[in-house]
Amino acid sequence: MHINIRGKNIQLTDSLRSYTESKVSKLQKFYEDLSAADVSLIVEKNRNVEETHKVEITLHANGTIIRGEESTISMYSSIDVAVDKLERQIKKYKQKLYKNLARDKRREHEMMTSMPGLPGIELPIDDKEDLEPRIVRSKRFSMKPMDPEEAALQMDLLGHDFHMFLNPETDQINVVYKRKDGNYGLIEPT
Repeated sequence: MHINIRGKNIQLTDSLRSYTESKVSKLQKFYEDLSAADVSLIVEKNRNVEETHKVEITLHANGTIIRGEESTISMYSSIDVAVDKLERQIKKYKQKLYKNLARDKRREHEMMTSMPGLPGIELPIDDKEDLEPRIVRSKRFSMKPMDPEEAALQMDLLGHDFHMFLNPETDQINVVYKRKDGNYGLIEPT
């Protein structure tokens, strides 16, 4: 994995650079597809508070972007906490990928065994999956390539409240956004 480290208002010492590279490179053992990492080490000075040391890390893996940031009074602890956050996000992302893959395979198997000769009939999702956050509201609005669930996952990985994307099924720009109730919303053009 290629790691690009840059600093703002801070002198990048060899020890700080090697510490950062060491911590960030350990994330590769949780997600082998990581190809690059952009790390920003920023010292922010405030009038009333001690200076804060902010770390922003953006990981790139096969078109997926995973982002984490943290601010503390120590650059080393900011790096540690940001890497821990990214580790949790990667594990959560991989769990969702495996869960979706397993669900898709289970549906395909059920379709083949329970209703041979009736292809294309959707089976209902079990109650356990209904408890997961999902898209619960769609809006049409005149207005990048992934399905809405993947866009929602990408939005979570970036830590944003919304995410614009091209829906390959409709070839139109869509927006997925986070609702206050913890679920997701989808805005589609008319």
